Amino acid sequence: MRFEQFLIRNAAAYGTKTALVTDRTRLSYDELDDLSSRLAAALAASGVNANDRVLVFMDNCWEAAVAIFAILKAGATFSPVNASTKADKLAYIITDCEAAAILTQAKLMPIVAEARALSSAKPLFVASTATPGGRTPEGAASFEACLEAEPVLVLHGGIDVDLAMLIYTSGSTGRPKGVMMTHRNIDAASHSITTYLRNTPDDVILNVLPLAFDYGLYQLLMAIRLGATLVLEKSFAFPQAIFERIRAEGVTGFPLVPTMAAMILQMRDLEPGFLASLRYISNTAAALPPAHIARLRELFPSARLYSMYGLTECKRCTYLPPEELDRRPGSVGIAIPNTEAFVVDDDGKRVPPGVPGELVIRGPHVMQGYWRNEAATERMLRPGPNPWEKVLYTGDLFRTDAEGFLYFVGRKDDIIKTRGEKVAPKEVETVLHAHPGIAEAVVIGIPDPVLGAAIGALVVLSDPTVTEKDIIRHCARHLEDFMVPKVVEFRAELPKTDTGKVSRRLAAETLEAAE
Repeated sequence: MRFEQFLIRNAAAYGTKTALVTDRTRLSYDELDDLSSRLAAALAASGVNANDRVLVFMDNCWEAAVAIFAILKAGATFSPVNASTKADKLAYIITDCEAAAILTQAKLMPIVAEARALSSAKPLFVASTATPGGRTPEGAASFEACLEAEPVLVLHGGIDVDLAMLIYTSGSTGRPKGVMMTHRNIDAASHSITTYLRNTPDDVILNVLPLAFDYGLYQLLMAIRLGATLVLEKSFAFPQAIFERIRAEGVTGFPLVPTMAAMILQMRDLEPGFLASLRYISNTAAALPPAHIARLRELFPSARLYSMYGLTECKRCTYLPPEELDRRPGSVGIAIPNTEAFVVDDDGKRVPPGVPGELVIRGPHVMQGYWRNEAATERMLRPGPNPWEKVLYTGDLFRTDAEGFLYFVGRKDDIIKTRGEKVAPKEVETVLHAHPGIAEAVVIGIPDPVLGAAIGALVVLSDPTVTEKDIIRHCARHLEDFMVPKVVEFRAELPKTDTGKVSRRLAAETLEAAE
C-alpha cells in the first residue's frame, strides 16, 4: 500500500481526532488530510509529476508534515533536508536529485536562493511560508496560497514499489548519498517498529528530533500509520519546557538519543516517576552506555526502555526487549520483526558466537540503493543467501552471545590499531560513561610514531573536580593496559552532527586543531 493511504484511511476513521500538535497549531486527521490534498493539487498544477523529487527544507513545523503527505499524494518523492543545511550542500542535493520543487520557510529563503544560484538543476518551483508581515519572499510562490487550492484528486497512477522517500545521509566522509526508500520499504519498517513498541492509536508520541533525521521522521510516519497523535517540538534545548509539554499532552512515547539522555541525567532536581504518563522510551542513533540505561530506568520506573540499533539504509535493524535489560544491558538485542540479522567474516561466512564480524541485514525495509551511485550501492547491497535477493552489509562490527543477542563492537573504519592490538572505541567509551563524574565521552585514535595510534578521550564532566589522573585510574581498573587512554582532554561540549549524534570525525578534527 502507498503510504499516503494511511492518512486518507485514518482521516475517514478518526476525523476530528488530533493528529499533530505543534507550538502554535493543532491539526486533526481531517485537517491534515485536507491541507495535504490541497497542496498536492497545487504541486501538480505547478508541474510536479509522478516520481519527481521534491525537497522539504523546513524545521519541525506543521507545514513540514503537510508537505510530506502532499508530495506523496502528488505521486512524487519527498526528500527531507535539515533546516541547518548550508547553501553549498543544499545546492549539491538539488543538483544530485534534480529536484522539481522545494517547499521551505521564509527564514530559509536566502539559503534557497543562494543554493539555486549554485545548482545546475533549474527551473524549480519554490513555495515558501510568508514572512511575519504576511509577504511571500521574492522568488517563491506562497505556501499559504497553495493551501487554498481545490483539494482535487491527483491521478498519478503510482504503486507501492515507487520511491516514496530520498533521504540523504549526513555525509561525514565525502558528499552525502541519497538513500532510496519505496512506499513498501516504509510500510515494512513502520509496521515492524510499531509492532515491537506495542503502539496503538491511543499513543501520544513526542518528537524533538529533526524530521530530516529518519528517527524523527518515522515518529510522524508511525503516528499517522496508527491513527495516533504526534507532539512535534523543534528541539530539546529546554528540557523543562519539554517535560511540561509531556505532562500537558499526556505523552506516552518518548524517543531520544544519547545526548538527550546525558542532558536528562545531569539534571539534579528530577524525582523518579516525574513523567508518569510515559509508557515507553526508545533510543537509537548510538548505543546508550549501560550506566545511563540503569539511571534512566530509575528515573522512569513505569516506562519500558527500548535500546535499538539502526541505520538510514534500512531504518531499523535490532531492538532489545525491555525484559532483557537486566541480563544483557550492553546488547542492542535481536532482529526487529520480519527481519534477519547475522554476523559474517570478511568472506561473507557466518561466524560463531563471540567472534566479531560485520552485521548483515535481510528484510523488506532494506533500501533500494543510493541515488545514481552504483559503486556505493554495490558496496552495501550484495548477493544474499538466496539467488533472488540482495542484503545490506552495514559496515558495523558486531558479535553475538550464545543465545543470538547482538552486541555492537564498532564501525569497521573506527577500529583503532595500537601496539599491534585492535581497540573498539565503544568499549572504552562504555567504561568512561560508567564513571559517575563523566556526562559524555568520545574516544579517538591519535597518530603516534611508536604505538601506531594512541587512545585519546574527549570528555564532558558532570563533576568538575574529576581530574585526568582520576579518569585514567578508573579506566586502568576496568580495561586492558593497551586500551587505557593515553590522552584525556576536557571539553564543555562534544562536537555533534545535525541529528545530535556525537561525531567521532569532528572530535578528531578538534583535537588536531588544538594541537
